[in-house]
Amino acid sequence: MARYDRVIKNGMIIDGTRLPRFRGDIGIKDGVIAEIGHIDGADGDEVIDAHGLVVAPGFVDLHTHYDAQLFWDPYCTISGWHGITSVVICNCGFGFAPVRPEERDRSMLSMTRVEAIPLASMQAGMPWDWVTFPEFLDSVDRAPKAMNVLPYVPISPFLVWVMGLEDAKAGRKPTDEEHAELVRLLNEAMDAGACGWSAQRMLPTGPAAVQRDYDGTPMPTDVMHDDTCREFAKVLRRRNEGFMQMLLVSGDNEKDRKFYEEMAEISGRPIIMNVVQAFDHKPEIHRATLKWLESCRDRGIRVVAQGLTTDAGFTFTFENWNLFDDIEAWCEATTGTLEERKAKLADPARREVLKEKMPRTAIGPLPEIVIVGPQLEKNQQWLDHTLALVGEKTGKHPVDVMLDMAVEEDLKTDFFAAPPNGSLEHLKEIVDDPYVLFGVSDGGAHTKFLTAGRYPTETIVKIVRENNMISLEEAHWRLSALPAQFGGFQGRGTLSKGAPADIIVYDYENLEVLPDEIVHDMPAGEWRRVQRAKGYRYVLVNGEVTIKDDQQTETYSGRLLRFGTGLPQAQTEAAE
Repeated sequence: MARYDRVIKNGMIIDGTRLPRFRGDIGIKDGVIAEIGHIDGADGDEVIDAHGLVVAPGFVDLHTHYDAQLFWDPYCTISGWHGITSVVICNCGFGFAPVRPEERDRSMLSMTRVEAIPLASMQAGMPWDWVTFPEFLDSVDRAPKAMNVLPYVPISPFLVWVMGLEDAKAGRKPTDEEHAELVRLLNEAMDAGACGWSAQRMLPTGPAAVQRDYDGTPMPTDVMHDDTCREFAKVLRRRNEGFMQMLLVSGDNEKDRKFYEEMAEISGRPIIMNVVQAFDHKPEIHRATLKWLESCRDRGIRVVAQGLTTDAGFTFTFENWNLFDDIEAWCEATTGTLEERKAKLADPARREVLKEKMPRTAIGPLPEIVIVGPQLEKNQQWLDHTLALVGEKTGKHPVDVMLDMAVEEDLKTDFFAAPPNGSLEHLKEIVDDPYVLFGVSDGGAHTKFLTAGRYPTETIVKIVRENNMISLEEAHWRLSALPAQFGGFQGRGTLSKGAPADIIVYDYENLEVLPDEIVHDMPAGEWRRVQRAKGYRYVLVNGEVTIKDDQQTETYSGRLLRFGTGLPQAQTEAAE
């Protein structure tokens, strides 16, 4: 009998610790790295020839929304195509448990705008064999997975469960009894294996309230009382475990930063701040954030930020678009049924207001938006033209150019908004902070206009290979070990003896992100926008090959990582 199930031979090993690369072999047995060094190929039942290839730990993505998609897509694509082997779900306080049976449709409806997940796909693809959060985790545990999954406790459904939807969305402070029940439910969820809790707090009065409920109103966590956050933070202190993820935008940056610090100090645990992003027209924003993060480290306050390191450009239609929601007039005009939206966007009175309030939070200047997918033959002449250029030629305002065409084409026109973070200088300023976590993929969300799950591949290609901003060793530490440590992943993120065998084997010189494409692979026939990768020769999850030559093997070796481990709850308790 062979000593190893698999031997990876002759690879350039980058182990995720920032130590220099070395050529060597890895022996895998029972899903675990059993040996690293020189290994005879004859000692393995299977040999993977990694000559000329990089062998590194699988990537860890701390910010995804695969809570629904994982039930119909075991690979959590596009993340699974880009070397990601572990994801954290239930970010931003959004999730599907606890939810009473009669409230399931409303729960799914709430995700159709804030995270732009098609309602029909959720209705057709989710098993809904749970009510409570522990039961939800049991369902995730049973589901086939080619990816490891670690869950936050999503605060929004907890508020609705305890207070009722109307009161939760009104921002009423919970009573003492309600706070006690919320605390009990949080403890119950963490006892079942959750890694901490998450909340989006994009106050409706703030400058960036772009993620709202299906009807344009705030999400429950957007208006939750500060004292509720404090009660949840105290739970982590009492348990001495877990961490928090928060997206807080009130319009008062100094106040927001103090609240992040307060959460870290009350809990005694880390908090992940979302998100540090460069805006080329206002670089002082990310520079001030980076300076504050350094100050937190100097003072021993455990605040860390995730950085948006991908090009944040969007190809979108007005069929499914919510990133203008920070402007009330645009939010109002883009909510409702298809016919209602068309009527509002065509309304001359509304047009005048929309022209006065052109958005800049999620995109560059609106007149620079490019028409990339006109649907009617008569509009093909404007293909690849900016709104400004078409306006010059037709005598129209750029907003009229965009909305006239969109309404005429049943809101199916494809537009491209250039990224507001195109400067390599500004990107390098974020990358140069050694503790900014790469990512914010939003995997599983914004399915019709966002493909940020490509970020690990883009990091290797753009940040390392093309622009030499950091070493490859540093990149793998930032993409694997650092997020694994912050996220409480036990033993994952590095290649070391005894660690779970989450491993990628790729062709560094030929690695690339492929162009975006539309695929009709979602339940109920819905479509989404994706970007695939080229150059991943092998991806192993818990020792099994899940990707070979960029193609899925349909091997489902992923696990629900209760408490950050891959053990069932009973085994975890016994190990303690």
